[in-house]
Amino acid sequence: MAAIRSTKNFIKNMSTNAVSATIPKVQKAWFFTENGGLDVLKYEDFPVPEVGDNDVLIKNRFAGVNFIESYFRKGIYSTEKPYVLGSEASGIVAAVGKNVSGLKVNDKVAYLGRGSLAQYTKVAGTSQVLKLPDTAKDEELKVYAASLVSVLTAMTFTKECYSIQKGDFALLYAAAGSAGIAFNQTLKKAGARVIAVASTDEKLKTAQEYGAEFLINSSKEDVLKRVLDITNGEGVSVAYDSVGKDTFDITLNALRRKGTFVSYGNASGPVEPFALSRLTPKNLKLLRPSLFGYLGAQEERDYYYKEFVSGLESGSLKIPIYKTYPLSEYKQATSELEARKTSGKSVVEI
Repeated sequence: MAAIRSTKNFIKNMSTNAVSATIPKVQKAWFFTENGGLDVLKYEDFPVPEVGDNDVLIKNRFAGVNFIESYFRKGIYSTEKPYVLGSEASGIVAAVGKNVSGLKVNDKVAYLGRGSLAQYTKVAGTSQVLKLPDTAKDEELKVYAASLVSVLTAMTFTKECYSIQKGDFALLYAAAGSAGIAFNQTLKKAGARVIAVASTDEKLKTAQEYGAEFLINSSKEDVLKRVLDITNGEGVSVAYDSVGKDTFDITLNALRRKGTFVSYGNASGPVEPFALSRLTPKNLKLLRPSLFGYLGAQEERDYYYKEFVSGLESGSLKIPIYKTYPLSEYKQATSELEARKTSGKSVVEI
């Protein structure tokens, strides 16, 4: 995972052990030095990171815009400061440490890692880096940058959190966002009957296009009542909830006996403390997974990255691009995302 976390990682000169192209000492980057709203975001000159013996420096071409960046910015997730934003990108290798194998300068790559909303990102090692064909065009680089977090999250959570049986009802919030669109596809492929929740009819139409069977407009309908109607009063076998505080009680009540609650986001704020005994009457399971928790071992990464590439190349997994912004307009991109005005994935071009 990228190690762009604090000033000390940037203020040194480039390592003489690195094999590199011509690299500037200063870059443009989005970062913050204190927690807060959009006003704390800074787009300024920032030192290019040092490359150590085991590191890879990537010159970014496209980066995905993700909700998790707002959690770091607001202080919901703690981090060192200054913190350079970003979780995924694609680009070209600009430098490699002397111990790095399998990658060379000018290779085209996509990667998971913090600090991707910058011109250059340092990645510690190669375990989260995907080498792409030398012939990959910009549109392909954009798709990879838009898909890594969303598709891998859906793939890993669908397989690891609950063993879906054909015909199981699955409740899915934010069903037209990038992760929601990916979940629609992975859940349908696994045999689930997806109940999609979104705030507009337009978003629900998008969810339906990617696999949702039942549609609930949360701005017009009682979500719990509709879920119970759809499931003949039994509830769903599994729920994937990225909203957080505002939907927690609804989701608990929407689960059937021995149901599984997958809580993986805080779009409305963190879930407030609750008594674990609330899970007891229906023997519910509650998970709070993270993507990187399922990519901790090399065999896991090998398996999921192979599935990821196969899905994109075959067209069985697709993430539509909502809009492409220049790097300088990231604040606008995240503002629209946080206001829930988007569907699909927002991307910045660097």
